[in-house]
Amino acid sequence: MDSEQKTLGEQAYAKAMQYELDYGCCPQCVLATVQETVGIIDDQTVKASHGLSGGGGLVGEGICGALSGGLLALSAKFGRDRDKLDKGRYINNFKKARELTERFRLEFGGVTCQDLQQQFTGRTYDMWNAAEYQAFDTARGKKCAHATGTVTKWVVEML
Repeated sequence: MDSEQKTLGEQAYAKAMQYELDYGCCPQCVLATVQETVGIIDDQTVKASHGLSGGGGLVGEGICGALSGGLLALSAKFGRDRDKLDKGRYINNFKKARELTERFRLEFGGVTCQDLQQQFTGRTYDMWNAAEYQAFDTARGKKCAHATGTVTKWVVEML
């Protein structure tokens, strides 16, 4: 990785972290930052990622929204186009996705929203309960924003 890529990665980290702190919805924060940093992401993709937040529909059981945003960004660059569905699996994209997922697991101790809730706060939360969500928001501090920034940095460096 060259120094320009590393610098872009650091800038992306800071921007994505701030977006998450200001606006929430980690997959959108990852994708908006990738869009502003290196392109390749359109507004429709940012919009489409909204429901992936909080493990998908804020249920916590699915993949962390920051990671899902990162996987979408990689797929926007390396994934299979619609007109090529019959042209093979495009294994290179799966390799990149696996690399990101495994790096995330090593860094954060799991891949689901609930895994991160447990790692960051010592428990999990019902994000559909206003009091529980507030407790989570307080307990997590800047940790989710850090995860969002970290994924964005890695993705920008991978692109």
